[in-house]
Amino acid sequence: MSDVWSEVSSEFLHLYPGGRRLVAVAGADSEPSRRAADDLAGALTTAGQHVERRHSDGDEPALRADVIAPFRAESENTTVLIVSGPDALVSTTARGLWNFIVWQLAGDEAPHSIASAIIDMSNPDTPTRRFADYCALPASYGS
Repeated sequence: MSDVWSEVSSEFLHLYPGGRRLVAVAGADSEPSRRAADDLAGALTTAGQHVERRHSDGDEPALRADVIAPFRAESENTTVLIVSGPDALVSTTARGLWNFIVWQLAGDEAPHSIASAIIDMSNPDTPTRRFADYCALPASYGS
């Protein structure tokens, strides 16, 4: 497993140490988001977290009804739900669902400005973290 996922896992756990937590792993291409989400799930499991994994094809009403609502209704209080999928996971109406958003890059596309972490997955065997300064960009950038 790449050190990138251990680092992202540590950052996430520092910010959200307990409770029911929701993580989106999204990108312009949803297939690399599956691998990224699986790798992050592995790092969080190694860190002692109980992790559930789902994939969404971007249908927000179904995501809310079939994945998010049942997860929030469960009694287990220390679980991380990681949902992978296309950029629709972080649409303007879905952004508030997530505690943490990982944006995976599969090429030269621009990263999403609301990402908590940006991971370049153009070579999935050696993902790298990218840092971007969006302070000077308008709020509509990347949406």
